Amino acid sequence: MNTPAAPLATLVNHQVRLAARPQGLPGPECWQHTEEPVPEPGEGGVVVKVLALSLDPAMRGWMNEGKSYIPPVGIGEVMRAGGVGVVVASKNPAFAVGDHVSGGPGVQEYWSIAADHLKRSGLVKIDLRAGTLTQWLNVLGMPGMTGYFGLMDVGQPKAGETVVVSGAAGAVGQTVGQIAKIKGCRVVGIAGGPAKCEWVVKELGFDACIDYKAPAPEGSTKWDAVREGLKQHCPAGVDVYFDNVGGEILDTVLARINRKARIIICGAISQYNNTTAVQGPKNYLSLLVNRARMEGIVVFDYADRYHLAVAEMAGYLKDGRMKSKEDVVTGGVAAFPGTLPKLFTGENFGKLVLQVAEA
Repeated sequence: MNTPAAPLATLVNHQVRLAARPQGLPGPECWQHTEEPVPEPGEGGVVVKVLALSLDPAMRGWMNEGKSYIPPVGIGEVMRAGGVGVVVASKNPAFAVGDHVSGGPGVQEYWSIAADHLKRSGLVKIDLRAGTLTQWLNVLGMPGMTGYFGLMDVGQPKAGETVVVSGAAGAVGQTVGQIAKIKGCRVVGIAGGPAKCEWVVKELGFDACIDYKAPAPEGSTKWDAVREGLKQHCPAGVDVYFDNVGGEILDTVLARINRKARIIICGAISQYNNTTAVQGPKNYLSLLVNRARMEGIVVFDYADRYHLAVAEMAGYLKDGRMKSKEDVVTGGVAAFPGTLPKLFTGENFGKLVLQVAEA
């Protein structure tokens, strides 16, 4: 049996729990800060010290009551979150003290997993030779898996086709664009602000990037700028669109799709904090006219194939064909309520990560 470096009885687990379902952007009233002792693991169990958490737009949907692809976080429950950490106590032969792992610890400092919960926890060992801890929350983590399988399985890109991705500087978008380039496609991103657009083109190698926040000429809207940008940078139309934002940008791209285009619905961050009904696509008849299809991607459907995508993209990281940018915020779990909204205001630059403890 493995034993922890320090007695668990001396440790306190600080947590953030969901206190109320938000109306619009989650505020301080949605959270409850709690603490409890760190228990000794039972037979077959594991205790993990959480080092970093992945903050993702999907978290906003998990806070809503109602049927979805995954049950909502219950009131009073530790807020759901993916993360990476290190095993500090184990009574399971598959995990040794000192192993680095990833899974779904939630917003807390220590994650205690009973033997009968190990499988559903998603706990797996990670190899830091393949990527850094934060890369295991980005390109090698859930965002990377989402981008990889959404593009390759749903989008089915072919060399020479034009791929457009919104949220291009975000966690999923940066992976999608880089894979599409590796597969021989022309790639056009949509992002907010000149710094993000410049990084997407100069650092990630996109062919172009449209700034949806660019000042609009008098008498026009910012969506006119997106429309003109698509005309300029996608003169032959759009074959694959990876949608992370929904709303007006989705409608604008739908007006430019080619026959047999594929639209991947990954997220709709522009809609998540609406206090009114979610706005669906107005230009959906373009799908009919162009014999195109629109299909959703839920990353958990591909869990049995994650290792294949990890192996491929770790190779790209190693040979320099892929980069992985993370926006790391310090402050531990206490900083979570103030950090999460950055996703929805566009303040983050790259994959948003909350550092919980020093590695």
